Amino acid sequence: MGYQISPLLWQKVKRGLSAGRVQSVAVRLICDREKEIQAFISREYWSIAALLSPEGEARTPGESPSSTFEAKLVKVQGKAAKIANQEQADRIVAQLSGESFQVTRIDRKERLRNPSAPFTTSQLQQEAFRKLRFPAKKTMFLAQRLYEGVEVGDQGLAGLITYMRTDSTRVSKEALEAVRGHILKQYGPEYLPSRPLSYPNKKGAQDAHEAIRPTSLDLNPDRIAPYLEKDLLALYRLIWNRFVASQMKPAKIDQTSVDIAAGEALFRATGSILKFPGFTKVYVAGKDLTEGEASEEDQAINYPISGWNNC
Repeated sequence: MGYQISPLLWQKVKRGLSAGRVQSVAVRLICDREKEIQAFISREYWSIAALLSPEGEARTPGESPSSTFEAKLVKVQGKAAKIANQEQADRIVAQLSGESFQVTRIDRKERLRNPSAPFTTSQLQQEAFRKLRFPAKKTMFLAQRLYEGVEVGDQGLAGLITYMRTDSTRVSKEALEAVRGHILKQYGPEYLPSRPLSYPNKKGAQDAHEAIRPTSLDLNPDRIAPYLEKDLLALYRLIWNRFVASQMKPAKIDQTSVDIAAGEALFRATGSILKFPGFTKVYVAGKDLTEGEASEEDQAINYPISGWNNC
C-alpha cells in the first residue's frame, strides 16, 4: 500500500517522499474508523433498576438495610425491556409504584475462571497501560532494560526477563518445572494443576521466542526490590505475577441469578461468591477502561442470595 501511495505524494506534496508500509495502512484504518464514527446515529435509551432488600430484615428506624442490592429491569409484559425515552421510563416507574417485589426464580451454578496466558508483547503493552498507566513506548523501554540486565547486588548484572518482542505463549520445559515447584512451595498442592497448562498461539504467530517471563524464579520481585527503581519493579512484578498465575488452578465461583417479579415487570439480580481463589490469589487480568461494562466478577454482589421469598 505504501508503494502505491508514494507516487501520489510526489505529485501532490513533494518529490522524494516515501509512504511507510505500516503507517499508511494505519492511517487508512483510522480514517475508516472516523467515517464510521461520523456516520453513527445516536439513540436515546433508558434503563431502570430497583434497590431492594429482604423483607423483614431487622434494623432500627432510618438505618439503611445491610444487604441492599440492585436488580435491573429485563422484561415488561413478557418482552425485553426497551425504553426509548424518559416518558416511557416514568410511565413504567409509575406502574410499579405500590407493587410488591416477589422472587420467582433462583438459579445457582458453579463456574470456573481460567488464568490468562503469559505475556506476549502486545498483551504486555495493553496490561501495563491498564494496571500501571504506562504508555507502550515506556513499557518497551523498561522491558528492554529488564531483558538486557540489571545490577542485582552481589550477583552482578542479571537479565530478569526473556526477550520482550514475541507473539508466542510457549514456555520452555525448564521454566514450567521451575514455576510448578514455586507454586507448590509457595501456595500448596491445592493450587497446582495435575499437569502443566499450555496456551494456543494465535494463527500466524511467530514462535521463535518464548512468552515474556522471568528468567529465574529465584529472582523474586520482593527479593530484588532494593535494586530496582519504582517503575522497573512494577513492570517486573506484573510479568512475574502473570507468569506464575498462568500455571495455577482456575478460580471457582458460585454464581446466583435471581428473577424478581413486580406486576408485569421482571427484574433480575446476579451475584457471585469466590469459592476458591485459584490463580486470582496471585494475579487478575485488567480490563480496558473504554470497555464500559464491567465483568460479572466486578459487578458481583458478594453475599449469597438464598432463602429470600419476598423483597
